[in-house]
Amino acid sequence: MKVFVTGATGNIGSAVVTELTAHSHQVIGLARSAASAAKLSSFGASSVRGGLSDLDVVRAAAADADGVIHLAFSNDFSSPQTLAAGIAEETAAIDAIGASMVGSDKPLVVCSGTPGIPGRASVETDPLLTEGPVGGRALTVTRTLALRNRGVRTSAVRLPRTVHQNGEGGFAGLLTQIARSSGVSGYPGDGTQRWPAVHSADAAALFRIALEAAPAGSSWHAVADEGDQVGEIANVIGRRLGVPVQPVPVEAYGPIGAIFALDQPASSLHTREKLGWEPTHPSLLEDLESIRP
Repeated sequence: MKVFVTGATGNIGSAVVTELTAHSHQVIGLARSAASAAKLSSFGASSVRGGLSDLDVVRAAAADADGVIHLAFSNDFSSPQTLAAGIAEETAAIDAIGASMVGSDKPLVVCSGTPGIPGRASVETDPLLTEGPVGGRALTVTRTLALRNRGVRTSAVRLPRTVHQNGEGGFAGLLTQIARSSGVSGYPGDGTQRWPAVHSADAAALFRIALEAAPAGSSWHAVADEGDQVGEIANVIGRRLGVPVQPVPVEAYGPIGAIFALDQPASSLHTREKLGWEPTHPSLLEDLESIRP
């Protein structure tokens, strides 16, 4: 299958491209620079030059492909304004991709986050939360899944709060970055809140399976660890970096501080049973042991 991938050189995208090429798919990645194009070439993939805001490029590449996996996002959480701009950019790109695929019966796999459900682990049938700092992304994914009624085999892979590899990535990776710069391994609240996690290679396998076989309009959880306590995550980071561990005010984490403070475990039982997906790579706490001072 000829597959167009946005965000193809990021932490998750690199793993997805590697997974796809290993299973004989032809990958065309969106590349903003010559360096990104060279990285894709090293993975055995080709590229089309442009960014997520280059809608004509994105639209044409999607129309020419046999399937699309969308992963790109600005990941600028520095202020409410930059976060909103990133969501708007992503929404426009997904809308352009979806419109180019109407009536084709081709697969379009998008990503979102697992929802937080008070009192229990979230499951695949739970609705995405459309309020809060990243609610706009949920609205876009929900609208995209509805394209199943217009001849697009849409599916959504819901990613946990941390998609990790070599001790980097996701919310835990942000905590590590903050600890390096501040000299304190901090965590919001009392640290008992739980974050789900998955290794990027395991997440990549689920994206491939969804591309190949997921029914139209379906949602899946790429969750290996149902919920690691944030205090435990901070303890490993602090020990590996040799810095003290202590609670930090929620406000210190900017527009995503409220999300950091939530207890948000997630289950992938349905995904494993229906799609035969089974994580095989290290857990988050195991992977964090690879952090170097």
